[in-house]
Amino acid sequence: MLLSGFFLSALMPCAFAAGDIHEIPAFTSDDRVLVLAPHPDDEALGAGGVIQRALKAGARVQVVCYTNGDHNELAFIVYEKRFTFRTGEFLYMGEMRRSETIKAMTFLGLPRDEMVFLGYPDFGTMAILTQYWKSAKPCRSLLTRISKVAYSEALSPGAPYVGESILKDIKTVIENFQPTRIFVSHPADTNRDHQSLYLFTRLALWDLENRLIQPKIYPYLIHVVGWPKPRGHHLDLPLDPPDKLSGVSWQQLSLSPEEAKIKQTVVDFYKTEIEYNPPYLFTYVRRNELFGDFPEVRLSNSGAGPFDWKDVALFPERSVGNNEKPDTRSQEPVSGLAYAVKDKDLFVRLDLRRKIDKNLGILIYLLGYNKNVSFADMPKISINIGFLGMKIRERGRLISVPDAQMRFEGRSLIIKVPMAVLGGPDRILSRVKARTAKFPFAASAWRVLRIEK
Repeated sequence: MLLSGFFLSALMPCAFAAGDIHEIPAFTSDDRVLVLAPHPDDEALGAGGVIQRALKAGARVQVVCYTNGDHNELAFIVYEKRFTFRTGEFLYMGEMRRSETIKAMTFLGLPRDEMVFLGYPDFGTMAILTQYWKSAKPCRSLLTRISKVAYSEALSPGAPYVGESILKDIKTVIENFQPTRIFVSHPADTNRDHQSLYLFTRLALWDLENRLIQPKIYPYLIHVVGWPKPRGHHLDLPLDPPDKLSGVSWQQLSLSPEEAKIKQTVVDFYKTEIEYNPPYLFTYVRRNELFGDFPEVRLSNSGAGPFDWKDVALFPERSVGNNEKPDTRSQEPVSGLAYAVKDKDLFVRLDLRRKIDKNLGILIYLLGYNKNVSFADMPKISINIGFLGMKIRERGRLISVPDAQMRFEGRSLIIKVPMAVLGGPDRILSRVKARTAKFPFAASAWRVLRIEK
Protein backbone atom coordinates (compact mmCIF):
# COMPACT_ATOMS: atom_id res chain seq x y z
CA MET A 1 0.00 0.00 0.00
CA LEU A 2 1.39 3.41 -0.91
CA LEU A 3 2.66 5.68 1.85
CA SER A 4 0.80 8.95 2.27
CA GLY A 5 0.98 11.97 4.54
CA PHE A 6 3.90 13.85 6.05
CA PHE A 7 5.82 13.03 9.22
CA LEU A 8 7.79 14.80 11.98
CA SER A 9 11.15 14.10 13.57
CA ALA A 10 11.68 11.37 16.15
CA LEU A 11 10.44 11.67 19.73
CA MET A 12 12.21 8.59 21.09
CA PRO A 13 15.52 8.07 19.28
CA CYS A 14 17.13 4.70 19.89
CA ALA A 15 20.18 3.11 18.34
CA PHE A 16 20.29 -0.50 17.19
CA ALA A 17 23.35 -2.62 16.60
CA ALA A 18 23.34 -5.52 14.16
CA GLY A 19 23.96 -7.92 17.03
CA ASP A 20 20.71 -6.85 18.72
CA ILE A 21 18.59 -8.38 15.95
CA HIS A 22 18.28 -12.16 16.05
CA GLU A 23 17.37 -14.44 13.18
CA ILE A 24 13.91 -15.93 13.25
CA PRO A 25 13.95 -19.73 13.78
CA ALA A 26 14.45 -21.77 10.62
CA PHE A 27 11.33 -23.06 8.87
CA THR A 28 10.65 -26.77 8.76
CA SER A 29 8.23 -29.01 6.91
CA ASP A 30 6.06 -29.02 10.05
CA ASP A 31 5.46 -25.27 9.85
CA ARG A 32 2.18 -23.78 8.67
CA VAL A 33 2.93 -20.18 7.74
CA LEU A 34 0.08 -17.68 7.48
CA VAL A 35 0.86 -14.33 5.83
CA LEU A 36 -1.81 -11.68 6.43
CA ALA A 37 -1.60 -8.68 4.09
CA PRO A 38 -3.66 -5.49 4.57
CA HIS A 39 -3.54 -4.77 0.80
CA PRO A 40 -2.32 -6.63 -2.28
CA ASP A 41 1.47 -6.09 -2.38
CA ASP A 42 2.04 -6.07 1.40
CA GLU A 43 2.50 -9.85 1.37
CA ALA A 44 5.48 -9.40 -0.96
CA LEU A 45 6.90 -6.27 0.67
CA GLY A 46 6.72 -7.55 4.24
CA ALA A 47 7.23 -11.28 3.77
CA GLY A 48 8.35 -12.08 0.22
CA GLY A 49 11.52 -13.69 1.54
CA VAL A 50 9.60 -15.55 4.25
CA ILE A 51 7.31 -17.10 1.64
CA GLN A 52 10.30 -18.24 -0.42
CA ARG A 53 12.16 -19.71 2.54
CA ALA A 54 9.11 -21.45 4.01
CA LEU A 55 8.14 -23.05 0.69
CA LYS A 56 11.74 -24.16 0.17
CA ALA A 57 11.64 -25.87 3.58
CA GLY A 58 8.48 -27.77 2.63
CA ALA A 59 6.22 -25.76 4.94
CA ARG A 60 2.63 -25.08 4.01
CA VAL A 61 2.07 -21.37 3.30
CA GLN A 62 -1.15 -19.41 2.96
CA VAL A 63 -1.50 -15.74 1.94
CA VAL A 64 -4.61 -13.80 2.94
CA CYS A 65 -5.39 -10.29 1.63
CA TYR A 66 -7.60 -8.26 3.97
CA THR A 67 -8.69 -5.69 1.37
CA ASN A 68 -8.32 -5.52 -2.42
CA GLY A 69 -6.70 -2.08 -2.22
CA ASP A 70 -9.55 -0.40 -4.11
CA HIS A 71 -9.27 2.99 -2.37
CA ASN A 72 -6.05 4.24 -3.97
CA GLU A 73 -7.57 6.71 -6.41
CA LEU A 74 -4.24 8.39 -7.23
CA ALA A 75 -2.73 5.07 -8.28
CA PHE A 76 -5.80 4.45 -10.44
CA ILE A 77 -5.45 7.83 -12.17
CA VAL A 78 -1.74 7.31 -12.88
CA TYR A 79 -2.12 3.70 -14.00
CA GLU A 80 -5.26 4.18 -16.12
CA LYS A 81 -4.32 7.75 -17.17
CA ARG A 82 -7.87 8.99 -16.58
CA PHE A 83 -10.13 10.23 -13.79
CA THR A 84 -13.08 8.27 -12.47
CA PHE A 85 -15.72 8.49 -9.77
CA ARG A 86 -17.64 5.36 -10.72
CA THR A 87 -18.07 2.53 -8.21
CA GLY A 88 -17.35 -0.14 -10.80
CA GLU A 89 -14.04 1.46 -11.76
CA PHE A 90 -12.70 1.24 -8.20
CA LEU A 91 -13.84 -2.36 -7.93
CA TYR A 92 -12.07 -2.96 -11.24
CA MET A 93 -8.88 -1.60 -9.67
CA GLY A 94 -9.42 -3.94 -6.72
CA GLU A 95 -9.70 -6.88 -9.12
CA MET A 96 -6.50 -5.79 -10.87
CA ARG A 97 -4.61 -5.63 -7.60
CA ARG A 98 -5.95 -9.05 -6.61
CA SER A 99 -4.74 -10.48 -9.94
CA GLU A 100 -1.28 -8.98 -9.34
CA THR A 101 -1.03 -10.83 -6.04
CA ILE A 102 -2.14 -14.08 -7.68
CA LYS A 103 0.49 -13.73 -10.41
CA ALA A 104 3.24 -12.75 -7.94
CA MET A 105 2.50 -15.56 -5.50
CA THR A 106 2.14 -18.10 -8.32
CA PHE A 107 5.61 -17.05 -9.49
CA LEU A 108 6.90 -17.92 -6.01
CA GLY A 109 5.30 -21.35 -6.26
CA LEU A 110 2.31 -20.78 -3.97
CA PRO A 111 -0.74 -22.83 -5.05
CA ARG A 112 -3.82 -20.78 -6.02
CA ASP A 113 -5.93 -22.45 -3.34
CA GLU A 114 -3.54 -21.07 -0.70
CA MET A 115 -4.45 -17.48 -1.64
CA VAL A 116 -7.49 -16.05 0.17
CA PHE A 117 -9.10 -12.65 -0.39
CA LEU A 118 -11.47 -11.16 2.18
CA GLY A 119 -12.50 -8.06 0.20
CA TYR A 120 -13.13 -5.62 3.07
CA PRO A 121 -13.06 -1.85 2.43
CA ASP A 122 -9.65 -0.35 1.78
CA PHE A 123 -9.24 2.65 4.12
CA GLY A 124 -12.41 1.68 6.05
CA THR A 125 -11.45 -1.17 8.36
CA MET A 126 -10.40 0.96 11.35
CA ALA A 127 -13.79 2.67 11.35
CA ILE A 128 -15.38 -0.78 11.34
CA LEU A 129 -13.24 -1.91 14.29
CA THR A 130 -14.03 1.13 16.42
CA GLN A 131 -17.66 1.79 15.46
CA TYR A 132 -19.52 -0.81 13.39
CA TRP A 133 -20.61 -3.66 15.67
CA LYS A 134 -24.17 -4.88 16.18
CA SER A 135 -24.98 -2.22 13.63
CA ALA A 136 -28.13 -2.17 11.51
CA LYS A 137 -26.31 0.15 9.12
CA PRO A 138 -22.91 -1.20 7.96
CA CYS A 139 -19.93 0.98 7.15
CA ARG A 140 -20.03 2.46 3.66
CA SER A 141 -16.82 2.74 1.65
CA LEU A 142 -16.02 6.33 0.69
CA LEU A 143 -14.98 5.63 -2.90
CA THR A 144 -16.80 2.44 -3.87
CA ARG A 145 -19.93 3.62 -2.01
CA ILE A 146 -20.85 0.07 -1.10
CA SER A 147 -21.35 -1.51 2.32
CA LYS A 148 -20.72 -5.21 1.74
CA VAL A 149 -18.05 -7.48 0.26
CA ALA A 150 -18.51 -6.98 -3.49
CA TYR A 151 -15.99 -9.48 -4.85
CA SER A 152 -17.42 -12.84 -5.93
CA GLU A 153 -14.16 -14.70 -5.20
CA ALA A 154 -13.88 -13.35 -1.66
CA LEU A 155 -14.13 -15.71 1.30
CA SER A 156 -17.57 -14.33 2.25
CA PRO A 157 -19.19 -12.53 -0.71
CA GLY A 158 -21.95 -10.18 0.39
CA ALA A 159 -20.78 -10.01 4.01
CA PRO A 160 -21.76 -6.61 5.48
CA TYR A 161 -19.00 -4.20 6.42
CA VAL A 162 -19.31 -4.73 10.19
CA GLY A 163 -16.88 -5.95 12.80
CA GLU A 164 -18.58 -9.32 13.21
CA SER A 165 -17.94 -10.13 9.52
CA ILE A 166 -14.23 -9.36 9.65
CA LEU A 167 -13.63 -11.13 12.96
CA LYS A 168 -15.55 -14.19 11.78
CA ASP A 169 -13.52 -14.43 8.54
CA ILE A 170 -10.16 -14.06 10.28
CA LYS A 171 -11.12 -16.64 12.89
CA THR A 172 -12.25 -18.99 10.10
CA VAL A 173 -8.93 -18.60 8.29
CA ILE A 174 -6.88 -19.19 11.44
CA GLU A 175 -8.96 -22.11 12.72
CA ASN A 176 -8.99 -23.86 9.35
CA PHE A 177 -5.30 -23.33 8.64
CA GLN A 178 -3.99 -23.89 12.20
CA PRO A 179 -0.84 -21.79 11.64
CA THR A 180 2.35 -22.26 13.61
CA ARG A 181 3.50 -18.78 12.59
CA ILE A 182 1.60 -15.67 11.52
CA PHE A 183 3.22 -12.78 9.67
CA VAL A 184 0.98 -9.71 9.92
CA SER A 185 1.12 -5.92 9.70
CA HIS A 186 2.49 -3.93 12.64
CA PRO A 187 0.55 -2.02 15.36
CA ALA A 188 2.89 0.98 14.92
CA ASP A 189 2.26 1.22 11.17
CA THR A 190 0.74 4.60 10.33
CA ASN A 191 -1.73 3.10 7.84
CA ARG A 192 -5.07 2.43 9.54
CA ASP A 193 -5.79 -0.79 7.62
CA HIS A 194 -2.41 -2.14 8.72
CA GLN A 195 -3.21 -1.28 12.34
CA SER A 196 -6.69 -2.80 12.26
CA LEU A 197 -5.55 -6.08 10.67
CA TYR A 198 -3.09 -6.56 13.53
CA LEU A 199 -5.83 -5.80 16.06
CA PHE A 200 -8.43 -8.09 14.47
CA THR A 201 -5.79 -10.84 14.37
CA ARG A 202 -5.13 -10.42 18.08
CA LEU A 203 -8.86 -10.51 18.82
CA ALA A 204 -9.28 -13.67 16.75
CA LEU A 205 -6.41 -15.41 18.54
CA TRP A 206 -7.78 -14.48 21.96
CA ASP A 207 -11.18 -15.86 20.98
CA LEU A 208 -9.51 -19.07 19.80
CA GLU A 209 -7.17 -19.49 22.78
CA ASN A 210 -8.75 -22.77 23.86
CA ARG A 211 -9.25 -24.14 20.35
CA LEU A 212 -5.75 -24.13 18.86
CA ILE A 213 -2.11 -24.02 19.79
CA GLN A 214 -1.25 -20.34 19.78
CA PRO A 215 1.07 -19.46 16.87
CA LYS A 216 4.09 -17.19 17.03
CA ILE A 217 3.31 -13.69 15.72
CA TYR A 218 5.76 -11.76 13.51
CA PRO A 219 4.55 -8.20 12.74
CA TYR A 220 6.22 -6.48 9.78
CA LEU A 221 6.49 -2.74 9.16
CA ILE A 222 5.62 -0.90 5.98
CA HIS A 223 4.50 2.68 6.73
CA VAL A 224 6.67 4.47 9.29
CA VAL A 225 7.81 8.07 9.50
CA GLY A 226 10.69 8.67 7.07
CA TRP A 227 11.63 4.98 6.98
CA PRO A 228 13.34 3.22 5.36
CA LYS A 229 15.86 5.36 3.54
CA PRO A 230 17.18 5.65 0.92
CA ARG A 231 14.28 4.90 -1.41
CA GLY A 232 14.56 2.66 -4.43
CA HIS A 233 16.68 -0.37 -5.38
CA HIS A 234 19.28 -1.20 -2.71
CA LEU A 235 19.64 -4.97 -2.53
CA ASP A 236 22.95 -4.60 -0.71
CA LEU A 237 21.56 -2.54 2.19
CA PRO A 238 19.99 -3.94 5.38
CA LEU A 239 16.52 -3.03 6.56
CA ASP A 240 17.35 -1.51 9.95
CA PRO A 241 14.71 -0.88 12.64
CA PRO A 242 13.29 2.67 12.72
CA ASP A 243 15.04 4.66 15.42
CA LYS A 244 11.66 6.17 16.33
CA LEU A 245 10.24 2.99 17.85
CA SER A 246 11.43 1.95 21.28
CA GLY A 247 10.40 -1.12 23.22
CA VAL A 248 10.16 -3.46 20.22
CA SER A 249 11.99 -6.79 20.26
CA TRP A 250 13.30 -7.15 16.70
CA GLN A 251 14.03 -10.25 14.65
CA GLN A 252 14.99 -10.66 11.03
CA LEU A 253 15.20 -13.09 8.15
CA SER A 254 18.50 -12.61 6.33
CA LEU A 255 18.06 -13.18 2.59
CA SER A 256 20.58 -14.68 0.23
CA PRO A 257 21.43 -12.58 -2.85
CA GLU A 258 19.31 -14.97 -4.92
CA GLU A 259 16.31 -14.62 -2.57
CA ALA A 260 16.59 -10.83 -2.64
CA LYS A 261 16.65 -10.82 -6.46
CA ILE A 262 13.62 -13.11 -6.59
CA LYS A 263 11.79 -10.79 -4.20
CA GLN A 264 12.66 -7.86 -6.47
CA THR A 265 11.18 -9.75 -9.43
CA VAL A 266 8.05 -10.49 -7.40
CA VAL A 267 7.57 -6.85 -6.42
CA ASP A 268 7.72 -5.92 -10.10
CA PHE A 269 4.38 -7.71 -10.60
CA TYR A 270 2.56 -4.92 -8.75
CA LYS A 271 2.37 -2.52 -11.70
CA THR A 272 -0.66 -0.58 -10.48
CA GLU A 273 1.32 0.69 -7.49
CA ILE A 274 4.73 0.98 -9.14
CA GLU A 275 3.58 3.41 -11.83
CA TYR A 276 2.31 5.82 -9.17
CA ASN A 277 5.66 5.95 -7.35
CA PRO A 278 8.28 3.83 -9.18
CA PRO A 279 11.03 3.67 -6.51
CA TYR A 280 8.82 3.15 -3.48
CA LEU A 281 7.91 -0.53 -3.43
CA PHE A 282 11.48 -1.60 -4.20
CA THR A 283 12.63 0.19 -1.03
CA TYR A 284 11.50 -2.91 0.90
CA VAL A 285 13.66 -5.27 -1.14
CA ARG A 286 16.77 -5.39 1.00
CA ARG A 287 19.10 -8.09 2.22
CA ASN A 288 16.80 -8.92 5.15
CA GLU A 289 13.18 -8.75 6.32
CA LEU A 290 12.38 -7.25 9.71
CA PHE A 291 9.83 -8.33 12.33
CA GLY A 292 9.04 -7.21 15.84
CA ASP A 293 6.29 -6.52 18.35
CA PHE A 294 5.63 -4.70 21.59
CA PRO A 295 5.16 -6.66 24.80
CA GLU A 296 1.85 -6.39 26.58
CA VAL A 297 1.62 -3.55 29.10
CA ARG A 298 0.78 -5.35 32.33
CA LEU A 299 -1.27 -3.24 34.73
CA SER A 300 -1.51 -4.33 38.38
CA ASN A 301 -4.12 -2.70 40.60
CA SER A 302 -2.44 -0.06 42.75
CA GLY A 303 -5.20 -0.35 45.37
CA ALA A 304 -4.57 1.89 48.38
CA GLY A 305 -0.92 2.40 47.47
CA PRO A 306 0.68 4.93 45.11
CA PHE A 307 -0.05 4.75 41.39
CA ASP A 308 1.93 2.02 39.61
CA TRP A 309 2.33 3.89 36.33
CA LYS A 310 3.47 1.99 33.22
CA ASP A 311 5.11 4.25 30.65
CA VAL A 312 4.40 3.83 26.94
CA ALA A 313 6.52 5.49 24.26
CA LEU A 314 5.16 8.01 21.79
CA PHE A 315 6.42 8.41 18.24
CA PRO A 316 5.81 10.84 15.36
CA GLU A 317 2.99 9.99 13.00
CA ARG A 318 3.64 12.74 10.48
CA SER A 319 6.59 14.87 9.45
CA VAL A 320 7.04 18.57 9.72
CA GLY A 321 7.26 20.68 6.61
CA ASN A 322 10.51 21.15 4.73
CA ASN A 323 11.19 24.48 6.45
CA GLU A 324 10.91 23.17 10.01
CA LYS A 325 13.98 22.86 12.19
CA PRO A 326 15.19 19.27 12.68
CA ASP A 327 14.74 19.42 16.46
CA THR A 328 11.09 20.18 17.21
CA ARG A 329 10.82 18.09 20.38
CA SER A 330 10.40 21.11 22.67
CA GLN A 331 7.38 22.22 20.61
CA GLU A 332 5.53 18.92 20.44
CA PRO A 333 2.38 18.85 22.57
CA VAL A 334 2.89 15.60 24.53
CA SER A 335 6.16 14.34 26.00
CA GLY A 336 4.97 11.25 27.88
CA LEU A 337 2.18 8.67 28.20
CA ALA A 338 1.45 6.21 31.00
CA TYR A 339 -1.35 3.92 32.19
CA ALA A 340 -2.34 2.68 35.65
CA VAL A 341 -5.19 0.81 37.34
CA LYS A 342 -6.40 1.87 40.77
CA ASP A 343 -9.40 0.30 42.48
CA LYS A 344 -12.12 0.08 39.82
CA ASP A 345 -10.71 2.66 37.40
CA LEU A 346 -8.26 2.93 34.54
CA PHE A 347 -6.05 6.04 34.54
CA VAL A 348 -4.26 7.57 31.56
CA ARG A 349 -1.54 10.16 32.20
CA LEU A 350 -0.35 12.53 29.50
CA ASP A 351 2.68 14.72 30.22
CA LEU A 352 2.09 17.94 28.31
CA ARG A 353 4.62 20.47 27.06
CA ARG A 354 1.94 23.14 26.84
CA LYS A 355 -1.46 23.94 28.30
CA ILE A 356 -4.64 22.72 26.68
CA ASP A 357 -5.86 25.41 24.31
CA LYS A 358 -8.17 25.71 21.33
CA ASN A 359 -5.44 24.37 19.02
CA LEU A 360 -4.56 21.24 21.00
CA GLY A 361 -6.60 18.06 20.65
CA ILE A 362 -6.09 14.62 22.20
CA LEU A 363 -7.82 11.40 21.15
CA ILE A 364 -7.69 8.23 23.26
CA TYR A 365 -9.02 4.85 22.10
CA LEU A 366 -9.96 2.23 24.70
CA LEU A 367 -11.36 -1.02 23.31
CA GLY A 368 -11.98 -3.54 26.05
CA TYR A 369 -11.74 -7.32 25.61
CA ASN A 370 -13.30 -9.78 28.06
CA LYS A 371 -12.79 -13.49 27.42
CA ASN A 372 -16.30 -14.22 28.73
CA VAL A 373 -18.09 -11.63 26.58
CA SER A 374 -18.40 -11.41 22.81
CA PHE A 375 -16.23 -8.56 21.55
CA ALA A 376 -19.25 -7.32 19.59
CA ASP A 377 -20.95 -6.63 22.93
CA MET A 378 -17.96 -4.87 24.49
CA PRO A 379 -17.87 -1.05 24.57
CA LYS A 380 -15.68 0.72 21.98
CA ILE A 381 -14.69 3.92 23.79
CA SER A 382 -13.01 7.01 22.36
CA ILE A 383 -12.21 10.09 24.40
CA ASN A 384 -11.73 13.52 22.83
CA ILE A 385 -10.01 16.17 24.94
CA GLY A 386 -9.72 19.78 23.92
CA PHE A 387 -10.11 23.39 25.05
CA LEU A 388 -13.77 22.84 25.95
CA GLY A 389 -13.14 19.75 28.07
CA MET A 390 -13.62 16.01 27.62
CA LYS A 391 -16.16 14.17 25.49
CA ILE A 392 -16.61 10.40 25.59
CA ARG A 393 -18.08 8.39 22.74
CA GLU A 394 -19.06 4.76 22.46
CA ARG A 395 -18.90 3.50 18.85
CA GLY A 396 -18.97 7.13 17.74
CA ARG A 397 -22.03 8.11 19.78
CA LEU A 398 -21.69 10.71 22.56
CA ILE A 399 -22.35 9.22 26.01
CA SER A 400 -22.46 10.54 29.56
CA VAL A 401 -20.06 8.97 32.07
CA PRO A 402 -20.51 10.84 35.38
CA ASP A 403 -17.65 9.01 37.11
CA ALA A 404 -15.12 9.78 34.37
CA GLN A 405 -12.81 12.66 35.26
CA MET A 406 -9.89 14.70 33.98
CA ARG A 407 -7.57 16.71 36.17
CA PHE A 408 -4.18 18.39 36.04
CA GLU A 409 -1.19 17.69 38.24
CA GLY A 410 1.35 20.26 37.18
CA ARG A 411 1.91 19.68 33.46
CA SER A 412 0.38 16.20 33.58
CA LEU A 413 -3.17 15.59 32.44
CA ILE A 414 -4.76 12.58 34.18
CA ILE A 415 -7.92 10.94 32.86
CA LYS A 416 -9.95 8.50 34.95
CA VAL A 417 -12.26 6.01 33.23
CA PRO A 418 -14.33 3.48 35.22
CA MET A 419 -13.52 -0.09 34.24
CA ALA A 420 -17.26 -0.78 34.13
CA VAL A 421 -17.58 1.65 31.20
CA LEU A 422 -14.99 -0.49 29.35
CA GLY A 423 -16.96 -3.69 30.02
CA GLY A 424 -14.82 -5.06 32.86
CA PRO A 425 -12.00 -6.04 30.47
CA ASP A 426 -9.18 -8.56 30.80
CA ARG A 427 -7.30 -6.66 28.11
CA ILE A 428 -7.62 -3.23 26.53
CA LEU A 429 -6.53 -2.18 23.05
CA SER A 430 -5.42 1.43 23.39
CA ARG A 431 -3.93 4.20 21.32
CA VAL A 432 -3.36 7.89 22.03
CA LYS A 433 -3.00 10.65 19.45
CA ALA A 434 -2.23 14.33 20.00
CA ARG A 435 -2.47 17.10 17.45
CA THR A 436 -2.21 20.87 17.21
CA ALA A 437 -3.20 23.34 14.54
CA LYS A 438 0.46 24.05 13.75
CA PHE A 439 2.22 20.71 14.34
CA PRO A 440 1.42 17.27 12.96
CA PHE A 441 0.24 14.24 14.89
CA ALA A 442 2.21 12.46 17.57
CA ALA A 443 0.88 9.10 18.69
CA SER A 444 1.47 5.87 20.52
CA ALA A 445 1.33 2.61 18.67
CA TRP A 446 -1.67 0.45 19.44
CA ARG A 447 -0.79 -1.33 22.65
CA VAL A 448 -2.32 -4.26 24.49
CA LEU A 449 -2.98 -3.39 28.14
CA ARG A 450 -3.31 -6.58 30.18
CA ILE A 451 -5.26 -6.17 33.40
CA GLU A 452 -3.71 -8.30 36.13
CA LYS A 453 -6.48 -9.75 38.29
